[in-house]
Amino acid sequence: ALALIGEGEVEFEGKIVKSDFAIHHIGLKPVVLGPKDGLALINGTSVMLALGCLALVEAKKLVKLADIIACLTLDAVRGTASAFDARISQLKPQPGQVDVTYNLLKIVKGSEIGVSHKEDGKVQDPYSLRCIPQVHGACRQTLRHSEEVLTIELNSVTDNPLVFADTGDVVSGGNFHGEALALTMDYLAMGLAEICNIAERRVEKMMNPHFSDLPAFLTKNSGLNSGLMIAHVTMAALASENKYLCHPASVDSIPTSTDKEDHVSMGVTSGRKLHEVVSNVQHCLAIELLCNTQGIDFLRPMKSSPALEKVYTLVRKHVLPIEDDRIFHKDIENLTRLIKTDEIVKEVESVTGELK
Repeated sequence: ALALIGEGEVEFEGKIVKSDFAIHHIGLKPVVLGPKDGLALINGTSVMLALGCLALVEAKKLVKLADIIACLTLDAVRGTASAFDARISQLKPQPGQVDVTYNLLKIVKGSEIGVSHKEDGKVQDPYSLRCIPQVHGACRQTLRHSEEVLTIELNSVTDNPLVFADTGDVVSGGNFHGEALALTMDYLAMGLAEICNIAERRVEKMMNPHFSDLPAFLTKNSGLNSGLMIAHVTMAALASENKYLCHPASVDSIPTSTDKEDHVSMGVTSGRKLHEVVSNVQHCLAIELLCNTQGIDFLRPMKSSPALEKVYTLVRKHVLPIEDDRIFHKDIENLTRLIKTDEIVKEVESVTGELK
């Protein structure tokens, strides 16, 4: 709000400068406030709303990516796609579950790896593989609810008092209260954290040779090399961090202003925590992608599905196969940057058509 009217300081071209200087430097002028404009800028839900909207944009990317990356893990451990039979979701038609089932079937279609073990007698995979539609689908429901609430708030008047131009009435109300947003952002954080939780369990399955039949920790020389063990530990730490970040800020409150403002939403805190959860999930999915592409390497010359082979090829442009131990920090950051783009989804949808 200060920057809009030419007050305070901003970061401009990598430096902290006076707002007035930055505004004039780009050929604009400070906003001249009219009656009540100043109050409208600072007394409402605009900050927490902005945090929620920015997080929702990233969350929408992550739920599609989670489906894609989970499918690559399914192939890496030679899991069965039979649990994604569309008839299962028809008997439990939760909208998110139905959408995820649709995505998974599109993504794994044509996998040579999937066909290679079709007759191995395996009936049921662990929940982290078998229940991807149910878990990822439920997480998507938090996004649906969040988008509904945020859209209403974006088109609302949230300052106080309100002036009704048709009658001239000035009415004090409570539209500034952020309870709806705080509860929603806490809920969205929980949904995203579950994406991370189930992904971490899938990575554990890849690390474990007794389950995956892959080399321990996805390295050729286990014992001499640690492989991706510490990358998994990092992922476990991020998943655990999300658990306390998901403690809802909205259940807290503290009174101020001589007890006139005696109940507050803590919505900005909810929004700040939500952004930390989003970042953690981005890194967790990057680690799963680092691991499952390495797992696929051990299954060559068999190929995954056409869609997933596109993902593999894209990943290998950013991260080389792992031959011996190295510092994985840069690999994880490279893949996290990739996760933040639309590249993976575009590559997959060039084969599958638009995913849900």
